Formats: sequence, C-alpha cells, structure tokens
Amino acid sequence: MNNSQYIIGISAFYHDSAACLLKNGRILAAAQEERFTRKKHDADFPLHAIRYCLIEAGIDISDLDLVAFYDKPLLKFERLLETYLTYAPLGVRSFLTAMPVWLKRKLWIPRIIERELGYSGDILFPEHHHSHAAAAFFPSPFDRAAFLTMDGVGEWATTSWGIGLGNSLEIRNEIHFPHSLGLLYSAFTYYTGFRVNSGEYKVMGLAPYGEPKYVNLIRDNLIDIKTDGSFRLDMRYFNYAAGLTMTNSRFNELFGGLPRQPESELTQREMDLASSLQVVTEEVMEKAVRHIVAETGEKKLCLAGGVALNCVSNGRILRSGAVEDLWVQPAAGDAGGALGAALAAWHQYRDEPRTVSEKNSDRQNGSYLGPSYSTVQVETFLRDNNIPFTVVDDPAKVGAELIAGEKVVGWFQGRMEFGPRALGNRSIIGDARSEAMQTTMNLKIKYRESFRPFAPSVLEEDISDWFAIDRPSPYMLLVAAVHPDKLVNQDRPVEAMGLDKLKLKRSLIPAITHVDNSARIQSVNKTTNPLYHRLISEFKKLTGCPVIVNTSFNVRGEPIVATPIDAYRCFMRTEMDYLIIGSFLLDKTGQPQFVDKIDWRQTYELD
Repeated sequence: MNNSQYIIGISAFYHDSAACLLKNGRILAAAQEERFTRKKHDADFPLHAIRYCLIEAGIDISDLDLVAFYDKPLLKFERLLETYLTYAPLGVRSFLTAMPVWLKRKLWIPRIIERELGYSGDILFPEHHHSHAAAAFFPSPFDRAAFLTMDGVGEWATTSWGIGLGNSLEIRNEIHFPHSLGLLYSAFTYYTGFRVNSGEYKVMGLAPYGEPKYVNLIRDNLIDIKTDGSFRLDMRYFNYAAGLTMTNSRFNELFGGLPRQPESELTQREMDLASSLQVVTEEVMEKAVRHIVAETGEKKLCLAGGVALNCVSNGRILRSGAVEDLWVQPAAGDAGGALGAALAAWHQYRDEPRTVSEKNSDRQNGSYLGPSYSTVQVETFLRDNNIPFTVVDDPAKVGAELIAGEKVVGWFQGRMEFGPRALGNRSIIGDARSEAMQTTMNLKIKYRESFRPFAPSVLEEDISDWFAIDRPSPYMLLVAAVHPDKLVNQDRPVEAMGLDKLKLKRSLIPAITHVDNSARIQSVNKTTNPLYHRLISEFKKLTGCPVIVNTSFNVRGEPIVATPIDAYRCFMRTEMDYLIIGSFLLDKTGQPQFVDKIDWRQTYELD
C-alpha cells in the first residue's frame, strides 16, 4: 500500500509560469515552463513543467492528492474590473485588450486543470501573497520568523508582512494596489528603456554608474514614504492602473523628457535615475523591516515576491543590523508562487507539521530541483548527432584548468536550478582574476549590455576572506563589498563617469567587482553541490583564488538552458571555448559547422 501524498503547485498566466511537486511535504521537483518551451518568462499553463515533475517522481496525474494554484483568479478579476470602473472612461483600450483573455481563459482555472491534466480532484486557491509568504517562510531554516513579501501586485495586495511559526502563517498587514513598490520600480524600468517584468535587474545593475540626483524629486512627487515603511504613490504620474504604458506625460515632464527608446544609447540620465530609484527602494525596504521587527519582536526575516530579487537592498537590510538573519526565497518571483501554494496546502490546509534542520539548513536543496540527464542520455545525444567529444575522468579538474587559462566554459551538470539564478549546474564560468573577462563574456558570450555585472561563485569556507560578509549566500541574493584586502588602486582619483568606470581595475577579482566595489555573491557548499565546490577548489589550488565568474548558461533574450541540446546550441552560437556536460568535454575548435536542425523535444524525451 502506498501512503505517499503528492501535492502539485502551479503558477501561471502572468509571467514565469512554473510547477512544483511535494511528496509528503518534501520538495521533490520544481521548474519554470520557460526552460522547456524556450520562451523567456513564458506565462502559459505550465504543462511541460508539470509533466517533468511527474516524471521526476515516477507518478501520473491519478496519484495526485491535491493541486494548489498560486492565487485567486476571481479576486484578481474583481480588482481589474473595479480599477477600470474607477478610471473610466480612461483605459478603454486596455480594458478591451485584457477582457477577452480573462473571459476565455484566466477565469476558468479548474476547467483548464481538468482539461489539460485530466485531473478532477481538489484544487486549492491561496491568495497570491499568501503563496509568496509560504514560499518565504516554510522552506527557510527558521522555526519562527517575520516575513515580508513585495511585488507588483497579486489580487489586491502589493506588500504584506506577518509572522511564521511552525506550520502556521499569519499575515498582519498589507498595502493594496495601485500603491506598489514593485510597480514603481517597473515604471522606471519602462522609462529607462528596458522591458517590464524582465529588465528590473538591469536597472539595479545600472544604478552604481549614476548619481542619486533625483531622490528628492521622487520622494516629493511620486511616493510618500512613512516612517513604518508604508507608502502611497501619486497616481497622477502613472498609467499602469488602466493604460497600456507604465508612465504618462506628467512623468515625462517631471524628469525632463520622453522614455528612452529600447536599444538606444544609454545616457547619464538613465544611470542617475537608476541610482535614485535604488536609494528610494532601499529606504522603503529598510524602514519596513525595522517596523516589522519592532511590531513582531522577531529578529529573523524571510523575503519573497519580485522585489526580494533586489539583492542590493537585501544586502543593505543585513548590514543595517535590523535583523539577525535573513533568508530569501531563491525563486522569489511568480515562479516561486507554485512552491508556496503547494507548501501552504500541505502545512496549513492539511495541517501537517513542519520540522527545521538542526544544521540550520533550508529545505530547498540548493534549489537544484529541475531535470538532470544521465551519462547514457548525454552520450546518446552526442553520438546520434555526430558531435565530437572527449570523455574526461575528472571534469572538475579539467574545468578548473581551462578557466585558469582564461577560457570560457559552459558547465552543465546535475539538476537544473529553480529560480532566475544559475547556481553552478547550468552556468557559464570563467576566471574572476581576468581584467578582460567581463567585457568578453558580455559582448562575445551573452550578447548583452556592457555595463551588466557578473556574479562570483566562492567557496563557502572562504567567503569572509574575499567579501565583507559574515555568512553564506548560497542563492546569489545578497550583495556585499569585496574585502578591503582584495581591493587595488583605491587611492587613485576617480575621474571616470558613467560606463567609463568599467575601465578601472578595482580589485584582485575585477571580472566580478562592480563599479562600486560590490559583488552579488554565491557561496558554494561542499555538501549541497560537491562537484562545483571541487571545481572551485581545484581552481584555488592552481591560482590561490577561491573565486570564479558564474553567469547563467544562456544568451540575452533566452531562458537558461535545460537540456543538452539547449546547451550545445548556446555553445555553438557564442564564442564560448569549451562545453563540459557531465564527463563529456567539447572543444569549440573541434566542432563541425553548426546547423540548427535538432528539435529540443528529442532531447527532453530521453527522460
């Protein structure tokens, strides 16, 4: 008799659709739909991600005990209707664009689940921010903690905070639409010429190149920030409530011009706007956290929601001393809502107990929750497609030697990461000591803006020797300064402005040192990812440096690779030097001319 209970969580129909499967409350598998369909931020029903989760568990739909969807579609629809009525007759075009999709699809989640999956059992609908709160607290290493969730908008809530204790969650306060820190950030993302819901991290990366000269203008006109971190936006400057754009002509007038055209040259104005926005964002978050700590008495904090991906703000919260410890959900955006919905169903709807590891480790398994490919599967793919390769006995040692020689290596190992960050299993890696590596990777590998910083992977045991941080940062969600001992040229007068700052060497690891001497750190644990840990250890033996460059294995505009064919395509379309998939080494110089003739499903079907 099988006593296992399976719950699947689903997020869909906004952006970053995903699925997550629990077995008796344990996180068994999770993945974003975009990885399988190859559509960046795919918002469609996550049929492929669900299928993967079932394959990983070796079960089918009939084995599911419960399905949890990450928000309440009827309540979200109510918000849309009420908003359009409030702004009428403005917003007619937006209304006519949105309504057919809602009336034909988004309102009928139970019917879609039944039709797409053949499932006719119980379906649970936690609220959007309840799913975020569950994703923040339940996988965390804390038995009790405060939580803060911030994003664009769920049903009505844009911000919520409360307490998690054992297997319970209590939301104590919320801020409602249209007042949203996430949407304020997205408004500036739009205004500075980047894509909303995907370009916010570009704005964050651009901020150190500018000066915060617009902070008072933002505070005085756009957002009224209270001492407790609550806020209200002046909606006269925004168009997102009922329009087709984020900002309006009044916003343009305030900042002295039209929004930057996408792909046009970046100017100092965009850099200064980004810098100013980041200051305001950090101010709101720190004030909110201090208020939450004062109200709850909790000294540990969990974060989720899209704003929690602002790792610069997260680092400031930690350095402020407002909390003793901080845990951020690695899939903090909507994808993580699938995980939160499933955990809320298990712990709260089913009232199942929750245990916390005595080793102070979280329950997310390093967020390595996606598909993996066996040696036989990879070799079959390579041989069937006549791809030249060499089998290596020690891929970690070979990889370390290659990057020590300033080669750029695609590194494809084990289970794919869940969330927006590559954490050493679907990564492009390089030598952090190289002054040319950032430019090389941005322009020749990633095909993206030159200002974009890269993240370091550092051995967990060495993190405090190289960075000004006193704890691990396993999910690349904390920014800290490079350790003062590793900085160089700090007494040199800084005359460069804007992107010219990139030309100045600042540390012994220039490829990952941002222009403000900071880095978005991933610490690598020997137990959580032994192979990647050993690669960096071998690199340290060769160079004395326990830090390498780690960027996601993709090019601009594409999702992170999921399958061997995705990896091979990316490898061949860029100027990467080598690809290591499992124990198979591919040298670019030995590859035939690439003809993209292989359908990705053939590789996926190897499962």
